[in-house]
Amino acid sequence: MSDLRRISKITLRIACQCLWLAALVVGLSGMYLLVNFRQTGLLFHNIYLILPAIVALISAAVLLASGGIGCWMSIRDSTVLQAAFVYLLVIVFCLEATASVLSYVNIGKVHSEFEPFWGMFQNYTGNKQDFNSNAVDAIQEEFQCCGVHNYSDWFGTPWFNRTGKIQVPHSCCNITFDTCNGTLDRPGLLYPQGCQAKLEGGWMFVLYFIIISSAVVAVIQVVGLVTAAQLMRDQPLQEYRILDRDSVN
Repeated sequence: MSDLRRISKITLRIACQCLWLAALVVGLSGMYLLVNFRQTGLLFHNIYLILPAIVALISAAVLLASGGIGCWMSIRDSTVLQAAFVYLLVIVFCLEATASVLSYVNIGKVHSEFEPFWGMFQNYTGNKQDFNSNAVDAIQEEFQCCGVHNYSDWFGTPWFNRTGKIQVPHSCCNITFDTCNGTLDRPGLLYPQGCQAKLEGGWMFVLYFIIISSAVVAVIQVVGLVTAAQLMRDQPLQEYRILDRDSVN
């Protein structure tokens, strides 16, 4: 085996391991969006915001497969494996490009999708049997936030007026303070940040992350394709040498 071919196989093996790592990162980002949507799906008019997550998960699965085939190809010389590896990388490129475009488009729509958030607070009753109230409490507890922009947003809700204007929901209490009961005499015990800013920030971060990770994956793919091309170019030469040796014998 020539030194160039040996280096190509080592490079391919490293690139495939990077593909596995990228698959893990991309898959986790997609899962985060899906879990986040499940918790806050009541806020959204449309489900198109989860399309980048779905494409990212599919891309992660194909990345795992391509990484496995690439590692196998670095051990065993096979034109079938080489063709499958290149084919999967092309599919991954298309999926990552799609996820990036969808993420970029959705970044500009995240804020408008959270506009119904204020209506949920207006309809809050505090009743455990009420789906809307449970959703508000779950969001505030899960994301450790209070109100839309801050706890003062509760002052304009019917529920706040019914409580005598003395407290906010207990889900606004910072879990680090056991003495918090939602009363306004000690606002320092409440979560200072509003839920909309936290939710929007989380979605925006993951959408930008998908775009950046797609660019990183593209670089790894280029390395993998160049290495695979080098191995595919050398493969016929070795086969011809074997044929020549057999003909001489």
